[in-house]
Amino acid sequence: MERLPLATRFKPRSLEEFVGQKHLLAEGKLLYRAIKAGRLGSAIFYGPPGTGKTALAELAARTSNRPFVRLNAALTTVKELREVAGRAAREQEPVVLCLDEIHHLNKLQQDALLPFVEEGVVTLIGTTTENPYFEIVGALRSRATIFRFEPLSRADIETILQRALADPERGLAGCRVRLLPEALAHFAEACAGDARVALGALELAVLTTPPAGDGTIMIGLQTAEECIRQRALKYDKAGDTHYDVASALIKSVRGSDPDAALHYLARAIAAGEDVKFLARRLVISAAEDVGLADPRALVIAQAAADAVQFVGLPEARIILAEAAIYLALAPKSNTAYLAIEQAIADVEKKETGQVPPHLRDASYYGAKSFGHGRGYKYPHDYPGGFVPQEYLPEELRGATYYRPTDRGAEATLKERLLRLRRLRKK
Repeated sequence: MERLPLATRFKPRSLEEFVGQKHLLAEGKLLYRAIKAGRLGSAIFYGPPGTGKTALAELAARTSNRPFVRLNAALTTVKELREVAGRAAREQEPVVLCLDEIHHLNKLQQDALLPFVEEGVVTLIGTTTENPYFEIVGALRSRATIFRFEPLSRADIETILQRALADPERGLAGCRVRLLPEALAHFAEACAGDARVALGALELAVLTTPPAGDGTIMIGLQTAEECIRQRALKYDKAGDTHYDVASALIKSVRGSDPDAALHYLARAIAAGEDVKFLARRLVISAAEDVGLADPRALVIAQAAADAVQFVGLPEARIILAEAAIYLALAPKSNTAYLAIEQAIADVEKKETGQVPPHLRDASYYGAKSFGHGRGYKYPHDYPGGFVPQEYLPEELRGATYYRPTDRGAEATLKERLLRLRRLRKK
């Protein structure tokens, strides 16, 4: 037991020992009731590492009073999965199969497991750090209840560390450790909600700190900082967090909050996100969210995207920050986005008719014999460069896609558009 890492040997042995995930495990909640009654069906525990997914899966399996098999999905094979399920079917004793990192199962492995889950031969409890809606096939996902785990709070981490220090059987009570409050606070803050990281750092601190004359191991802030030098960043550039942070960045820009935009930009940059990806998101936001309320926004965002590729990190962070601040503070209009969405919807769903003959290409030999270009009025031949004539197909006459706002530069466009529409009606 002592040779096992502290994080492994200090797993909770009961629901009462389990710390965190109150949104799932408060008394009366579905998951709490199901585990307590030993009646949890197939489930997928999804969330960041070190939040108790595997520990809770093992607790659920033990309370079911059924045979329990634990496998790592990254190492298992179709043959092994079929052997587990086949043995349960032969012995007519359903098995609880805990699959760590279930997102590593390929489609063939998931399909092989599906009939056994469907027939109730296997109760599947999968744990994953990846979004199951992206990684698990729909048929298997629909037969399991998905429970999302959240990072542990600072108070949760402090509780776990204090229990580990006080536990004489599985913890560190035998080491006579004195953990100063500022060191405890640093462990709880720097682990970013990951109990495994916090317990590992505490154990490292204890094992590498020589005891004082009275045999006490004193863990202060400096030692704690050496054991977790940098705050753990929960960011997967290919997965869920990547999209969550990108979404939060754009929604902060759209919501005109430059401070929040800079926060999410900093999170992405600090985690090693591709700056070209971030620049592309800002370019899209300039057109979709700022739009014609400030046409310069797109120019600035595109200039930033070009400059980022030319300069690179670390200076690229300044360029992205400038663009994000400008976009966040710019007046907002999504009229261009709404206009093209409605126009595309009409093209896909309505009878759009033919291009009017006077607008068709008349540049090739024989086109005029078809009537192409006949009756077309060249705007530059008229005062002000404008002449009223119909441009939409007859089936869509009167359609209005662009509806400008009164915000920013778009107010001027609105005034001009209304004047032109009045002239066209005459």
